[in-house]
Amino acid sequence: MQRIDPPVRDALRLGAYQILHTRVPAHAAVSSTVDLVRSVGPGATGFANAVLREITSRDADAWVAKLAPGQETDPIGHLALAYSHPQWIVRSFAEALGGDMGETTRLLIEDNERPPVHLCARPDLADPVALADEVGGAPGAFSPYAVYLPGGAPGDLAAVAEGRAHVQDEGSQLVADALAAAPLDGPDGRWLDLCAGPGGKSGLLGALAATRGARLTAVEVAEHRARLVEQATRGLPVTVLHTDGRSVGSDPKLPEEHFDRVLVDAPCTGLGALRRRPESRWRRQPSDLPPLTRLQRELLTAALRAARPGGLVAYVTCSPHVVETHVTVTEAGPARAAARRLRRLVQLPFRPRVRLRLRAAPRRPPARRPGDRAGVRRPRRRAAGRGGHPAGPAVPRVTADCETVHGEPRSVLLDRSRAAQLAVVAAWGDGPVGSTLGAVSQSLLYHSPAPLIVVRGVATDAGDGS
Repeated sequence: MQRIDPPVRDALRLGAYQILHTRVPAHAAVSSTVDLVRSVGPGATGFANAVLREITSRDADAWVAKLAPGQETDPIGHLALAYSHPQWIVRSFAEALGGDMGETTRLLIEDNERPPVHLCARPDLADPVALADEVGGAPGAFSPYAVYLPGGAPGDLAAVAEGRAHVQDEGSQLVADALAAAPLDGPDGRWLDLCAGPGGKSGLLGALAATRGARLTAVEVAEHRARLVEQATRGLPVTVLHTDGRSVGSDPKLPEEHFDRVLVDAPCTGLGALRRRPESRWRRQPSDLPPLTRLQRELLTAALRAARPGGLVAYVTCSPHVVETHVTVTEAGPARAAARRLRRLVQLPFRPRVRLRLRAAPRRPPARRPGDRAGVRRPRRRAAGRGGHPAGPAVPRVTADCETVHGEPRSVLLDRSRAAQLAVVAAWGDGPVGSTLGAVSQSLLYHSPAPLIVVRGVATDAGDGS
């Protein structure tokens, strides 16, 4: 396939799709595709005609049976070819579904279906049943605000033009509703959408906030998407900030421990929305995951900083990939908890007696291999990180001895994120923080731009469980 000229290859793909998946007669599809090839690659018309006529010899199911690996011997490869998904995406779906290949197959089939259009009836501005009658649709099956449209251009509807409704997938509505409906003790008037563009969730959250006397702050880093959020939330108690959501604490408009409810709809691979963006399955690559997961952890950590004690944080992605969901939450949560414990420790009214001695561990020279000449140093190569990703920055081998009045031996992982500043991100020991040290340290080693220092010594007992 790679030896075929790209314009000819694209034309053949269009022709194959017409033959196998549309009602266009086979002879008409072959003729129109050969004409197209004649205009983009005149020397390949005979080749294109032969390929297309061979494709017409079988229907789609017969070609799958001929070309796909056996379902028993290679279920991932079989599903990938049968339902037009890259193998790594099929594998990630199966992993997210606990290895249930039946559910994985259903998900792949749904990805290839035509997506419906959903409206969101804004609370106190439109009734879903009345809106469904008005637009000739049907009330949603899951979201209390959803209306299914039979077709047409939703932008032409009076309800959308008047701000009584907006276009939003039902699943997206459920996410915003879940955050707003979750029980919360204490004040409930300051809400935050940390990744607001293009504004669907902010529109629903803003309407819900209006019914409860609350106000939403919607943050969007891209200027054009921030303008879309402003349009989507016009007339609602929503303040739109064009800034980076990771600036919580450094931006005076995003103070720490200030918001009651926080939504993080983080940028992701979008593997859960392939039905609406089918071409994305071929654009996305496994190499997209490391930078995205790092951004997700940074945004989630910022959201945890923004939430007040006792507040709520909802972390949302439109991807079922385990690395973008479970792993991100597992890593970011304990890291934030450890940082809070460190702050409480350093703000104690007394100063614990601690003696700390740092010493650099000597580097061992590389082992000599047969054939090495004396006096000739072999260049050292940097090992690749896990999964083939480039390894992170070199880690200085520094150890420390600590002595305290009370305490027990621990190993503490420190991240030198700023010059001459150290912040504890995980501590080895019992409980959730210790159990996730491996995942946290791996992510820092492979994704952190800052060097790491491992300190071995004794952890001071702060007296309050921290």
